[in-house]
Amino acid sequence: MDFFLIAVIVLGSIGLVAAIVLYVCSKKFAVNEDPRIQQVNELLAGANCGGCGFAGCGGLAEALVKGADKGSIDGLSCPVGGAETMTRVADLLGMAIANGEPKVAVVRCNGSCDKRPKTNEYMGLRTCAAMNACGAGETGCGYGCLGCGDCVEACQFDAIHLNTETGLPEVNEDKCTACGACAKSCPRAIIELRKKGVKGRRVYVSCVNKDKGAVAMKACKAACIGCGKCVKECKFEAITIGNNVSYIDYNKCRLCRKCVEVCPTKAIQAVNFPTPKKSETSEATEKTKLS
Repeated sequence: MDFFLIAVIVLGSIGLVAAIVLYVCSKKFAVNEDPRIQQVNELLAGANCGGCGFAGCGGLAEALVKGADKGSIDGLSCPVGGAETMTRVADLLGMAIANGEPKVAVVRCNGSCDKRPKTNEYMGLRTCAAMNACGAGETGCGYGCLGCGDCVEACQFDAIHLNTETGLPEVNEDKCTACGACAKSCPRAIIELRKKGVKGRRVYVSCVNKDKGAVAMKACKAACIGCGKCVKECKFEAITIGNNVSYIDYNKCRLCRKCVEVCPTKAIQAVNFPTPKKSETSEATEKTKLS
């Protein structure tokens, strides 16, 4: 009986000491969280997609509160929630925000199956990351889309799917939140977040092939060959050539589409523009041919 009593006293004493130590540590190392962090977190989209540059919405909320304390939250945004969400956050924090233009994911590869034929067969793990690690993939282009759908798996909003006929991913603009998950998942960096544009109209070079013109054309008929015709045609200095491939700066582009007309390989894409009406001259010419 004495042994049992001693055991109870010893264990009780150990428990009491441990409780005191834990209490002291909790007080000494306590972190007082700003209540605004939780309030901001509740206003955010809650997708935890990482498109804001943080691991989750909690990280963005903390950064927003810290930014507000320093006097600015510029550069911080929730791509999923968009301008409406950020306006509510700014109102809560008593800040003003610049109205950023919406963006959308753009697939910068036009190498469909008919333009970029297969040259070999890949038998390994069917992911873009694995195929890219093994080499050029199943075509002669070492820069284009691999078509395994890593971007599709990465998208939480069902905004991107593979076209079975072309073998290329296509973005649903209405569903895309510009979170950037698809761009991060692409091992060849062919997906880019670009300004959505007025009425969704955009002009961009749908190629990232850095090979010289002849080599690029041999691998893909729709490749940019770096000829420079688009650069000479653009009056707004929106187009530059680097590593044998053209790039259009969407901040400078005025959507005139003159570069589209002069591109010999049709590597420059213009989307969501109305179909041009046939001129009276062209209609008369067609009638003459038919007669």
